[in-house]
This record gives sequence, structure tokens and C-alpha cells, in this order.
Amino acid sequence: MTFDSFTILEKLTIYSFTDATRVKKLGSFEAMFNPESYSLSYQNTYSRKQGINTTGSEAKYGFSKPEKLSLKLILDGNKVDTHFGIRNLFDRNDVSKKVQKFLELTSKMDGDIHQPPYLILLWGDLYFKCRLSSVNINYTQFTGSGIPLRAELDTEFFGDLETVERLKKEGKNSPDLTHYRIVGAHDRLPLMCKQIYGSAQYYPWVAKANNLDNFRNLQPGQRIYFPPIEK
Repeated sequence: MTFDSFTILEKLTIYSFTDATRVKKLGSFEAMFNPESYSLSYQNTYSRKQGINTTGSEAKYGFSKPEKLSLKLILDGNKVDTHFGIRNLFDRNDVSKKVQKFLELTSKMDGDIHQPPYLILLWGDLYFKCRLSSVNINYTQFTGSGIPLRAELDTEFFGDLETVERLKKEGKNSPDLTHYRIVGAHDRLPLMCKQIYGSAQYYPWVAKANNLDNFRNLQPGQRIYFPPIEK
């Protein structure tokens, strides 16, 4: 068998960051073994309120919960598969060290941001911006002195997008949402209301919400707040 016959494995890697934009990198955790599988779950929530003396009700959409990703990571202190299928002994203490590294990079509260790190989970076609929801650690093998030789980490992550990216993905233009717009050189308040609410008639409410004495005299660069309006 020649060297070219081997396939270099891409290891699942979790990148840890201290900011929501995922720029300030804290570190990374590479899986010892790629998972055999992973699962993604999606859930929509609907209102189920029903009136008295009725036989049913219309399901009204409430919100979509963040995606959830579940997978099992295995850490083995007996022997490890290298890229070339060779099995080698390594330091037995590596299991405990690797578990601690995983926890530090995914779940430990960062003193600067006062919350656990922001994550990106990368493997093949999987690119998942997320946070750690939970991890259950099951130790299954030990030395005579009680040092763990094998750990199974059952993990669950939930999708986490920064606000700008989330709004872009959702593509919402509904009049019941709060909007902020920056005034352009030729923008007029009635026209902006028509673009957002579907009707120019709401400009007096918007002018009042922004304490505008003269809605016709908008300045380029001015920030205008468009509140939710009951129709």
C-alpha cells in the first residue's frame, strides 16, 4: 500500500470565541474521533388558544426555536487512531486534560464577557454557529488508581446568530416589528412609512415617536425609529 492510498481525515473541530462576531478567538478543540453521527432538530411554536363553545382553533405561529445539534464525542486514553490507522499508546492523563479543555472552551464563564464562549462547530459541510446547551460526561474505563481512561461526551448545542446575521436570514419586513432606519438624502417620512408599514398614513405616529417638530425637515444620517403599529 502506498502513501497515496491513505485518506487524511478531517477532524471535527470546535472553535471558541469571546465575541458574538466570532473574531476574537479563544482556542479550539479537535475531536479525537469523528462522531459516527449527529442530529439536527428544528421546532416551531404555535399558539393553541381556543375560544369557549368552539370545536377548534387556528394555529397561530409564535416563533421558531434555535436549531439544536446533538452528537457524541469519545475520548480514549488507551489508544488512539492516527490519520493512518496506526494505534499508539499515549499519556493516560490525556482524557482528564481533554475533558477540562473542552469545558473551558465551551462552557466555562469568561470573566471578560460574563458568559460562556461563542462557538463555531466545523466538520465537512457542517458549519454551525452555536453555544453549548448541555454536556453529559460518562467515564467508562479506569486504571487501578481510578484515573479515567475513556470518556463519552453527549453534547447538545443550540444555534446562535448575531442580531444582524439573524435578521438578514429571517428577511423580515413585517409592520409589527420595530425598525430603525437611517435617513438618506432624498428620504421623506411618508414614503418611508409606506415602505415599512405598507401605507404612508402612519407618518404622524412615527413623527410623534421620534419627537419630530417638522417631519418634512429630515436630515441625512438621522436615525428614525419606526415602532410597531396596531392596524
